[in-house]
Amino acid sequence: MSFDFKRALQKEINVGLKEQKIRYGVGAAAAVASVFLGNIPLLLLGAILLYTGKSRWCPVYSGLSKSTVDPNEPEPTCCGGHHGHSH
Repeated sequence: MSFDFKRALQKEINVGLKEQKIRYGVGAAAAVASVFLGNIPLLLLGAILLYTGKSRWCPVYSGLSKSTVDPNEPEPTCCGGHHGHSH
């Protein structure tokens, strides 16, 4: 398995909803723990996990052509599905 650096920079949805929740949990725990421990690398890890969870894009997954998105999960939508339509 080879790592494609050019592909790693292409933003795509490759983090599934289940993994997104895990990234939020572990990222938040790492960020909070880093504050108490005064550990900058742990803070950076937490921030990276929170960002990749929020964006649902992992550059490492892109470079490895990997995805944890379940084909049965709903398509991600911009703005929570609200596109300025009035009711």
